[in-house]
Amino acid sequence: MIEVTQDGDICTLTINRPDKANSLTAEMLEALCVGVEEARSARAVILTGIGKVFSAGADLDAAKAGLALSPLWERLSGAIARHPGLTISALNGTAAGGAMGMVLACDLRIAVPGTKFFYPVMKLGFLPQPSDPARLVALVGPSRAKMILLAGQKISTEDALTWGLIDAIVEGESLLDHARSLTDDLRAAAPDHARTIKTMVTQTLP
Repeated sequence: MIEVTQDGDICTLTINRPDKANSLTAEMLEALCVGVEEARSARAVILTGIGKVFSAGADLDAAKAGLALSPLWERLSGAIARHPGLTISALNGTAAGGAMGMVLACDLRIAVPGTKFFYPVMKLGFLPQPSDPARLVALVGPSRAKMILLAGQKISTEDALTWGLIDAIVEGESLLDHARSLTDDLRAAAPDHARTIKTMVTQTLP
């Protein structure tokens, strides 16, 4: 249910469980972790999904069985944040719940029109993953982070762009092409040069 595609020096991880809104099981989370960790040599990693939803977060049955509290979520977002290359969320639709962690950890986020963002930890009685609030605040500021985490608001694509939660709105048919185009300059540069610039930009971020 996690497809790994290597195209030259770009690794694309695709969540393929559209009949379940791309909700994640423990096995899928583990596969995402391994996919990112094994792509350390890739110059860019793109995360995307099949269907109209990027991911609804944890599979409901798996969440009830303990997945909502699994360290795999933090392992995944940490692996993305530490990746030396450019990491991009190419959001084919709504990102919700625990799936927000991997989105927040990426360097860039692009989304199709109609994408919504919500993280219903208040409603469901869970805490967000440890790194997620700080990453969210770094993108949208503390008040808007509270709108999402405490007030449980669903954020539209347009508001997400205005707030800085995403970087561009892209029509669906060109989503992956646009994501790949964002890696052109980086892949043309020397690896050390690209890594140094990324470190300079991200060294103060959570």
